[in-house]
Amino acid sequence: MEVTYLLSEIEAVAQKVLQNTKGKTILFYGEMGAGKTTLIKELLKILGAEDIGSSPTFSLVNVYETEDGTVNHFDFYRINDESEAWDMGFEEYLQSDAWNFIEWPEKVGSFIEEEHQKLEIEILDEGIRKLKFC
Repeated sequence: MEVTYLLSEIEAVAQKVLQNTKGKTILFYGEMGAGKTTLIKELLKILGAEDIGSSPTFSLVNVYETEDGTVNHFDFYRINDESEAWDMGFEEYLQSDAWNFIEWPEKVGSFIEEEHQKLEIEILDEGIRKLKFC
């Protein structure tokens, strides 16, 4: 499935992601500035997370509590080696029943074996994105 959208339509797109995802682990692919974090923030808002901040670029993970459980937001852009994810206990996060939103999942590819939803975000034009469910 593919969806082309304006950034002003991000709430409807986030709803569509939650309604059509194959699992609670969602992998976000796209170049820098494609809108991965923007979409994740909207997903967090819909799931009822409080204190939605920025991407966890420096801490690697931000953990949010909702009425329906935990949401983990990972950003692996700055890691140099998969062992950094191993050291922070990434595998245990994946084995939990929590939602896991993962930016730059290609940097931790050998960890991600269970069922997951892959999303690719592409910049088409200023303010226009294409989201592809893979």
